[in-house]
Amino acid sequence: MDPVNTQLPFVGREKEMSRLRQLHQQRRLVLLLGAEGMGKSALVEQLRESLDLHVCPASEHLSEICDSLEHSFGLEAGDLHLVRRKNRLLNLLKGTKRAVVFDGASWTTPKLSSFIENVTERVPVWICARSEHSWDIGHVWPLLVRFEKFEIKPFHPAETRGLIEATIRLGIAPPSAADAVERLHHLCAGNPKILCELIEGLATGHYDPHRTYDLRLLDLDRRIQHVAGVKNLSWPLQGLKGSRRAWASTQPNGP
Repeated sequence: MDPVNTQLPFVGREKEMSRLRQLHQQRRLVLLLGAEGMGKSALVEQLRESLDLHVCPASEHLSEICDSLEHSFGLEAGDLHLVRRKNRLLNLLKGTKRAVVFDGASWTTPKLSSFIENVTERVPVWICARSEHSWDIGHVWPLLVRFEKFEIKPFHPAETRGLIEATIRLGIAPPSAADAVERLHHLCAGNPKILCELIEGLATGHYDPHRTYDLRLLDLDRRIQHVAGVKNLSWPLQGLKGSRRAWASTQPNGP
């Protein structure tokens, strides 16, 4: 698939956005859960337009969090030691009402967990993670009893249709994609990230949405991109043409 520069619209998630706005207004601690690709980051970015949020897009290391928060406050790290940077931020947070969002949280070290706990004593905190289990989330796990758990579910078929129709209106996806909504929903299993990747593939014009065979190849090429770890491979992957055809011919028919 030839690289396509597409900016896909944000659609759906009205109930989720309404509930998160309510929790923000109540100044609650929030644990935003969802599997990879469910759209946690996209949802936060959408809410950021109307809510007062400090968003830390990378939250695995304290240094990354300090970078994000310092940027929000218009600060430079300079030659400050990480401990002094952390303490400076905690003092600044005392005087703000803006919630802090730790996006992409995974295993938390004792130091990082301690920092997050200190932040919760000053402002509301949202943690975005794929899992709430102690073996995944790390040392912050005991704190989660204080958090309101909110799980992002897969797209319903109506939301899949909404995104596809929106991309058609914007001229990103071909009009014929409207006839493949059910098959595309089956391929992505309601995962918004996978659906977006499939739409980006259709935008190249190399795949016919009316042909189940082409949709199978589209999904295979998308998977190969992930295995290769390359975002903009040129698709279809001509060097694998025979293997792709053989694989597609063995797959059961989708809906």
